Amino acid sequence: MSGEFGQRVRAALQERRLSIRAASRLMNYDHAFLSRVLAGKQLPSIELAESLDRLLGADGEVVALAARLLEGDGESHTQPSMPTLDDFLPEGDPLSLLTVRSPRRVGVGEVLDLQKRVHGLRLADDVLAGGDLIGPALRELRKTVRLYRENTHTEEVGRALLVQIGELAQIAGWIASDAGRHEEAERIYRLGLSAAKQAEDMTLAGNLAGSLAYQMSNTGRTDEGLTLAQAALHDAGGDAPGKARALYWDRVAWAHTQAGGTENARAAMRALGEAEEALAQDDGDEGSEPPDYLYWVDAGELQVMESRVYTELRRPLRAVPLLRDVLSGYDATHTREMALYLSWLAIALADANEPEEAAAVAERVIRIAADVASERTAERVRVVLARLQEYADVPEVAALLADHAA
Repeated sequence: MSGEFGQRVRAALQERRLSIRAASRLMNYDHAFLSRVLAGKQLPSIELAESLDRLLGADGEVVALAARLLEGDGESHTQPSMPTLDDFLPEGDPLSLLTVRSPRRVGVGEVLDLQKRVHGLRLADDVLAGGDLIGPALRELRKTVRLYRENTHTEEVGRALLVQIGELAQIAGWIASDAGRHEEAERIYRLGLSAAKQAEDMTLAGNLAGSLAYQMSNTGRTDEGLTLAQAALHDAGGDAPGKARALYWDRVAWAHTQAGGTENARAAMRALGEAEEALAQDDGDEGSEPPDYLYWVDAGELQVMESRVYTELRRPLRAVPLLRDVLSGYDATHTREMALYLSWLAIALADANEPEEAAAVAERVIRIAADVASERTAERVRVVLARLQEYADVPEVAALLADHAA
């Protein structure tokens, strides 16, 4: 049955002279994800079937076929295999070595200097937004890729450079996403994933994949986000340090939350529990020291994710106390995160039927966000104002909406 789905969709695409790549772009789906579905390696979702139906003008036939496949039609067929991180690598090898006329020898010292610059960029991202950092981040990434591709180095130094490219790609991708440059961020994440895989650093690969999955989940590509978050956990989680496993589980929890539905809500709660357990085991993981880039993963950050999940699941009685606790001790210099977490508190208060307090928090969100060059915070402001429309007859909310109608 899964083979029939792929065959019929591929035939319909051919009739319209559309390649799988072209179709994936038109629908804003990942090419590797769509390829796996049409090859029968992964079950289609109803969301994907609806997008294909609209693209092909199939009048519901694709949706009906997907529904029969998902429900099961009594036929025996092989269970689709779990996607792996290899399915999300960029095409070709963007890190192949180049032959140049006068290469120089790169040594350990340059790698150590690079490590300091990459970590400095991460620390800068704690207090500055994507719009402020995108230029320096992209320049550093391009320079580092050239350093690896155009010069000679020992195998050990080459691997260290690949690791730094992966780490730099993760923070540069995060910065690009925060600046609203999602397509560029995705290309950067995939470049970093290629570097991490070549360096055989699966913990780093999982971090990159989880970051891309997070972006997908937040930009409407919920099926792909969940698939990639699960692949990161499956491929990289086994021997990773506790902090890394906690982060992978957090990404899975968020992906389930954004995917929606009762089963996904339950899966999100289970994933949060797994994240907490992984972090608790971190201190006992002798010989498995977490990498420097996970410095920010702690119990407080897991609490942040837990509170956001509860907010998205419309469970304000749990979300509000958690968010208040998080915000009470949060570093005020982290203005972007402060605005983001306050935005979830505003939503949770609205869900708790406390519109006056929600309006007061929303006003604070808007005030902070005005000075932050972050598309994430701008989008959250729009979400909060849209949510408060339900209470437009409450004077405090009406005043807020009037002041910020634009």
